[in-house]
Amino acid sequence: MTDAFVLDAWALLAFLQGEEPAASRVKSLLQEARNEKVILYVSILNLGEVYYRIGKTRGQSEADALVEELQLLPLTILPASNEAVMSAAQLKIKYPISYADAFAASATLQHSATLLTGDPELLELAGQLRIEKLERKTGS
Repeated sequence: MTDAFVLDAWALLAFLQGEEPAASRVKSLLQEARNEKVILYVSILNLGEVYYRIGKTRGQSEADALVEELQLLPLTILPASNEAVMSAAQLKIKYPISYADAFAASATLQHSATLLTGDPELLELAGQLRIEKLERKTGS
């Protein structure tokens, strides 16, 4: 069975912004996905989160370009199906996480995957789902 990973917005932003060591880990997994050794998933809601965060800081045209680039990567983009929406809503009821984070957590459970994140809210769910903690160096 092929290992599966879910990337949340935190992981994708760290990759896009070159924040190490998280960016290198994501890059390594992307290479493994190209070689069909792993499967990588991202929820459309988390992709939307990346889009709006980049759009707010760098402008909409750069956000458009980055999302186009992400869509060329070996990522399976998961739609916001009725099942996904209800599953995420149930997680949001139980845990103090953002709605977008609930989609990443839901996808992780649905695909028996490991969630790649450095988001403190999601790291709190380590007892509920498989999580690989990503880190980025701070400027201190």
